[in-house]
Amino acid sequence: MPTFVDQTKIEVQAGKGGDGMVAFRHEKYVPNGGPAGGDGGRGGSIIFVADSGLRTLMDFRYRRKFKADNGENGRIKSQYGRAAKDLYLKVPVGTTVYDFNTGELIGDLVEKGQELVVAHGGRGGRGNIHFATSVNTAPEIAENGEPGEDRVLRLELKLLADVGLVGFPSVGKSTLLSVTTKAKPKIAAYQFTTLTPNLGMVILPDGRDFSMADLPGLIEGASQGVGLGIQFLRHVERTKVILHLVSMDPNNGRKAIDDYHTIRKELQNYETDLSKKRELIVASQMDIPSAEDKLKEFKEALQKEGNDEPVYEISSVTHQGVSKLMSDTANLVAEVEEERAQEEPKTVENTKEYKYKAPQKNEFTVERVGGHEFVVKGEQLERLVQMTNLDHQDGIMRLARRLKRLGVDDALREKGAVNGDDVAIGKFVFEFVQ
Repeated sequence: MPTFVDQTKIEVQAGKGGDGMVAFRHEKYVPNGGPAGGDGGRGGSIIFVADSGLRTLMDFRYRRKFKADNGENGRIKSQYGRAAKDLYLKVPVGTTVYDFNTGELIGDLVEKGQELVVAHGGRGGRGNIHFATSVNTAPEIAENGEPGEDRVLRLELKLLADVGLVGFPSVGKSTLLSVTTKAKPKIAAYQFTTLTPNLGMVILPDGRDFSMADLPGLIEGASQGVGLGIQFLRHVERTKVILHLVSMDPNNGRKAIDDYHTIRKELQNYETDLSKKRELIVASQMDIPSAEDKLKEFKEALQKEGNDEPVYEISSVTHQGVSKLMSDTANLVAEVEEERAQEEPKTVENTKEYKYKAPQKNEFTVERVGGHEFVVKGEQLERLVQMTNLDHQDGIMRLARRLKRLGVDDALREKGAVNGDDVAIGKFVFEFVQ
């Protein structure tokens, strides 16, 4: 059986913007040609696309780093550099994307073809055609391209099934799935037969249909990490309806009511309290001799607790009660969908695309790291330095003026900086001058 991968960690790095160009017009009959350096092209972004043909995150198991192309540098004669192509990565429908370091939810891909920008490409640097003034008509100033976003992501797959089958191991979940859908789960007479979720489509004679997932068996303590259940409880999150299968096998050594409460407790203890989902109670394996006696005890125990929900009696072997169960399940799925449609107003704000958050302006720190050495840290400042072309004196002077306006000089003086001290901003090191 192929490995099922439903959680993984990857790194994505968007492309850097192309550098702006420092160039001047040198044409016959054009005196004082002026600046003619073009802008760099935008770097490629990295975009996830939900693909209904994928079932696992296996594609990301062995390749963990993805990098988009950089934008093309600007050219002479005011020619702009070419923008890089975006890098599209296919993920299964039902993939949730988190920032690995902060835990921030970036987006949820729940519809076929849905796209999510997970790393934005850097904008191209401006060429010197943008920096001409009446005072400086021939500026040797250009910007380097903006760095692309670089982030570590955690991908989590939650199956998109309308109905989830839950219950102890070997209560007949896989068998029910196999007789109601074209799914072919591996079935055998021992615990934890199902090591991966299986998904199938139920199509009723009246034309209605719904997707159903057979989830690995839960045991006591599953919500705290015992057994296999914790790995797959997340798949129950998206289901609309739960079919809770309770075995009526009199030879399994357990009371049916205890099985029922154990699973309910695990659903309740999960981080999002799955016990609030709509549920149908299913008494399975009714073809086993003496199953009727156990069923009677189970119903009496439920009634004593004030639970008057109907109990569906089925046998996946003889197909007893399966048609009725599937029909009522379809009715309940439709009911839940209608309730959700009324609860969730369709507004423009319900967009699922991640929006880039620009770094806070003018936030930086100054730290003395030696007798005459200082380090200035700040996302905005470091980005400013990275985008400054330091190959030309005009660019260096422009950076010095901007740092002074942002208050870096004053902050260094407050920390005790004097003439000749070394100051580092990212990889750029310069000498402090009062």
